[in-house]
Amino acid sequence: MADMKPWGERYLTGTDVQRLDGEDKVTGRAKYTYDLNFPGMLYGKILRSQHPHAKVIKVDLTRAAAHPGVKAVFDFEKQTVRYAGEEVAAIAAVSPEVADEALKLIDVTYEKLPFSVREETSMAEGAAQIHPNGNVAMDERRQSEKGDTVAGFAEADAVIEKTYRVPVQTHTSLETHGAVAQWDGDKLTVWSSTQGVVGVRDDLAKYFDLPPENVRVLCEHMGGGFGSKFGPGAEGVAASVLARSAGVPVKLMLNRKEEHLAVGNRPSAIMTIKMGAKKDGKITAFESQTYGTGGVGGIGNIPLPYVFDIANYKSELKDVHINAGGSRAMRAPGHPQAEIGMDCAMDALADAVGMDPLAFRKANGSRANEIRLKQYDIGAKEIGWERRNKVAGSAKGPVKRGIGMGCGMWGGGGNKRSYVEVQIHSDGTVDAKCAIQDIGTGSRTILAMTVAEELGLTLDQVTPHVGDTNFPPGTGSGGSSTTPSMVPAAKTAARKAKGELLALVAPLLGVDAAMLETRQGQIQVKGNGKSMSWTNATAQLASDIVVTANRDDGYHSSGAAGVHFAEVEVDIETGRIQPIKIVAVNDCGLVVNKLLAESQVNGGVIGGLSYALLENRLLDRQTGVMVNPNMEAYKVAGAMEMPEIVPILMDMPERGVIGLGEPATIPTAGALANAVYNAIGVWVTDFPMTPDKVLNALAQG
Repeated sequence: MADMKPWGERYLTGTDVQRLDGEDKVTGRAKYTYDLNFPGMLYGKILRSQHPHAKVIKVDLTRAAAHPGVKAVFDFEKQTVRYAGEEVAAIAAVSPEVADEALKLIDVTYEKLPFSVREETSMAEGAAQIHPNGNVAMDERRQSEKGDTVAGFAEADAVIEKTYRVPVQTHTSLETHGAVAQWDGDKLTVWSSTQGVVGVRDDLAKYFDLPPENVRVLCEHMGGGFGSKFGPGAEGVAASVLARSAGVPVKLMLNRKEEHLAVGNRPSAIMTIKMGAKKDGKITAFESQTYGTGGVGGIGNIPLPYVFDIANYKSELKDVHINAGGSRAMRAPGHPQAEIGMDCAMDALADAVGMDPLAFRKANGSRANEIRLKQYDIGAKEIGWERRNKVAGSAKGPVKRGIGMGCGMWGGGGNKRSYVEVQIHSDGTVDAKCAIQDIGTGSRTILAMTVAEELGLTLDQVTPHVGDTNFPPGTGSGGSSTTPSMVPAAKTAARKAKGELLALVAPLLGVDAAMLETRQGQIQVKGNGKSMSWTNATAQLASDIVVTANRDDGYHSSGAAGVHFAEVEVDIETGRIQPIKIVAVNDCGLVVNKLLAESQVNGGVIGGLSYALLENRLLDRQTGVMVNPNMEAYKVAGAMEMPEIVPILMDMPERGVIGLGEPATIPTAGALANAVYNAIGVWVTDFPMTPDKVLNALAQG
């Protein structure tokens, strides 16, 4: 960016800094919402519908309320339930065991209704009505068109058309959703496992018709969200209602089955893609027809064509409702699905025109193309692209290796909704406060690093405070927005606070404040060596310096590109895919903490790998219930699936801070799919790429 302010001396940012809360987490001192227990606390449980679609005729809580261990009951007042697992009622009891027992005493009368748990069934003529606005939604916003696709395809030397199917994926956060609620008169305090303490506060204040200042939400630590933990959720509302009724704290944490059924998912996508290109690799036309389901929720956007600039294209997206839990944002909503379809089609078309897939991509411009071209070369060198099978499936023996690649893009520019307060005390210590939440990515560490570096201090001189709505407001942790929203705000607040201190001590050093700088715990005059220690300077304060600021636009930008390369081993006798190595080349502008950024990339790669090879929500079409709502039958990647992961970060301070959470996960699945094709010479187009699907693809040739 031409107007980017100089970041200044970097001695903390860009380096490997251990998490400040790392020791607390590995020793168990860190307190998650799940860990909280208060005297006299009750335990909440939710009764959920066993039917995928039904009218709720009557909910009778009489027997449950009469149980001696039950202290409060709550009716969600649902007239209709539209998926197995939807909330019907809740109770608070003296123990989890009593709560489970009391749920069985709730009497519910249902009138069962026709249902559908398959996209194709919902789309069929005469299908049962799943959604009040119809089973299928498609409006002008879901259609995009540019140029002349008929002429584009006529110009092409080769045309491919394939259908790719990716399933619904649940969030499976390590810490389940939940909250602990406590009232003091008309003031509500909630400890929530959330990605947005401010959002939970505002939603609860609205629900209970309270001023926001009467609601305090805290999240000291939380165990993953990936987009599913915005707002209090039914569990947070129920805990708060039950706590007010009982007059004591109520803890309501969901179990693993509920986590799969009712707290969001990544929608499915069935993408039929037609694409043509000339012999020189230039794409001439693109068409896609996509449908998918977010259950009773929406599918959102699946941005096809993806990444690459195409002159002639036509894209259509249908949103199909089924009787299943609704979707929620999940780490780069819509992009992983689009990447799988686009990158697999890119390799298929490259094959059709007789080009190397890397050269084919280079022949077509893309978003952030200048950066991406560098990433292509960096990643290709690291993976050993020259070792790739020149003819797919040509490797000898039953265990074949292949190499593939995939591309992603994301915004990651953050927003101005995060404010940071920097407080300089007379003893030289500094506090930095922001009502963002550290969802496991190291936000409190990054906050302290940013402030310490701007003030010229060591990390131990700054204490970060996050996860509390009593602090200045912060943005929710989603969309790769936390760091690019918070870091510029922290830097701006620290810079302004430093300015006030320098103005105070400048007369003591006999110079104008503009001549002073802070370095290594000293306030010194530029050029002549005259200085004063930081603590001597802050000792001059009659009162604390307190500055609150939001983002200065000079310290951030947006638009991130990523290219991932994968090497796999495929056993054609068993169908098993073993990832060997994944090289992830990502840019995020200025790298704030190299160690945490690499960890973010590692996590993103693992998530993409799990999506490509294992995860799949299975619904019984006869009963409408999920058949694998646990961590035994719903498979996620573990130690046995782990490849060597090589995160490569392009540190570009001149671009300012850009988020990394989404870009790190998008390209992995497509890279793996293309590597599998390169290994075995046939396409696996139905995800996840489990052994049975590999063997079926091989059998069909």
